[in-house]
Amino acid sequence: MSKLIDGQLFCAMVIEGALSIEEKKEEANELNVFPVPDGDTGTNMSLTMASAKNEVSKLAEPDLPAASAATASALLRGARGNSGVILSLLFRGMSKQLKKCKTAKGQDLALALHEGVQAAYKAVMKPAEGTILTVSRVAAQHVLELCQSNPDIDCGEVLRAAIDKGHEALAETTHQNPVLEKAGVVDAGGFGFLTILEGMYDAYNGIHKERKIAAEPEHAKTGATFSDIKDEDITFTYCTEFIAERRDKSRNVQRLRAFLDSIGDSLVVVDDDDIIKVHVHTDRPNEALEAGLKFGQLLTVKIENMRQQHSAKIVEEAAGLESKERKIAEPEKKYGFVSVAAGDGLVSVFKDLGVDEMVQGGQTMNPSTDDILHAIDAVPAEIVFVLPNNKNIIMAAEQAVPLCESKTVVIIPTKNIPQGISAMLSFDECAELDENREAMLDAAANVRSGQVTYAARNSDFDGKKIREGEYLSLFESKLCANSRKLDDAVKKLIREMTRKDCSFINIIYGADMTEEDAARVEKMAHKEAPDAEITIINGGQPVYYFILSAEG
Repeated sequence: MSKLIDGQLFCAMVIEGALSIEEKKEEANELNVFPVPDGDTGTNMSLTMASAKNEVSKLAEPDLPAASAATASALLRGARGNSGVILSLLFRGMSKQLKKCKTAKGQDLALALHEGVQAAYKAVMKPAEGTILTVSRVAAQHVLELCQSNPDIDCGEVLRAAIDKGHEALAETTHQNPVLEKAGVVDAGGFGFLTILEGMYDAYNGIHKERKIAAEPEHAKTGATFSDIKDEDITFTYCTEFIAERRDKSRNVQRLRAFLDSIGDSLVVVDDDDIIKVHVHTDRPNEALEAGLKFGQLLTVKIENMRQQHSAKIVEEAAGLESKERKIAEPEKKYGFVSVAAGDGLVSVFKDLGVDEMVQGGQTMNPSTDDILHAIDAVPAEIVFVLPNNKNIIMAAEQAVPLCESKTVVIIPTKNIPQGISAMLSFDECAELDENREAMLDAAANVRSGQVTYAARNSDFDGKKIREGEYLSLFESKLCANSRKLDDAVKKLIREMTRKDCSFINIIYGADMTEEDAARVEKMAHKEAPDAEITIINGGQPVYYFILSAEG
């Protein structure tokens, strides 16, 4: 007699699937063709499945609808990176079918796999061949046809047939994707999906393998531990922000900057023909406002006591209030912002530009949908703009949108830090939502950006032999140079992305670089674009030695 899948067995299958991809995540990571350190496919799929494993482990004697629904919900919230999001969509579709059954037979499982593929394809704007989508589609179509010819096929046979057909499709991905063909590897996402199915198949058959799970590395903090910060470390008490009309056009903005710098720190002054926008930490907020009033009326003012905020955070931590329970802030304003970045300097830059909540993440640290959702919840605004600042985080951010019932959430699909900064600078508090969305999208699109990082592994990419540890220059996400010498890689990037008539260049240096390194890069940029205004920012970001942007 064939074995049916009930709620408890499904939970066991999910847990074993999660353990299977955890064991083989590095194999999946090694299949990533581009050798830059990234939020790799295997790691993202493993972390995504771990969220489901943790959730179903808490369930006591669940039925199949409850078990499949809990799995889908946990995967949706825990999805990391594009591969994790697609995986969550596959299981979400499966849940739609399985929640109709008290127990699932082979035909039900085949229909669930097919429903999962449908859900994933609907969510992906431009599905490409040679990916996890291809592998899952071919496998699901095959078992659906098997069920049509043999309605009595059992769940074990369906899973085995899906895995076997999936491996045939996986082998074909090498030839379906030109990049994979050049590297001679199969698709990492497809490999990860089949690894999960293989774990589920083992659990269905009552096999629970001894798996070699590597010890987890210490994860980066997703937020500051405020008790680690002493009150005396806060130099100035008041975070002071205001926007002033610029009625007196003759008044010197540089003098305002100099004065504010003399009474505080963390200073940002943005000015144009009509307004001046100021952010400063100071003990004399009244004097800062008086200086602003000399230019014209104050349009907005915000003053916050940072010492008081710090004390409140410590009390929260001590009381254990920093939990993952959703706490939705009541709207106090029309617009608010969430941005993703790693590095203290970059966090400060975005905060100074008006971002309310920062999500720690980026390359190698793709935050989950749940991380982004909690940041959105914390913003006290009716409309929240989200800047992912990484192409592998955009899908996870988009999955948060339908989960926010009480706020309007707008994703600005920024693919890198310079795009995010430019989008924030283009925001106009007085404009309507659609106007701001268009302005931010246009601003992001008009920035030329590049990064300097390192090769995480040996690779043969786009006809170039790349060795582990080499410096890599990326211009608009494409490899433009690889070298054993940092300065050579930087020079080639600057030549590629700058023009003689460049107006603005930003040089953001990372955690492993110094002011002297940044000054050396500034000289290179001046040589290529002598009339450009160059700004140097200590971003403190990991992974990228330099992030460069050019406009004009």
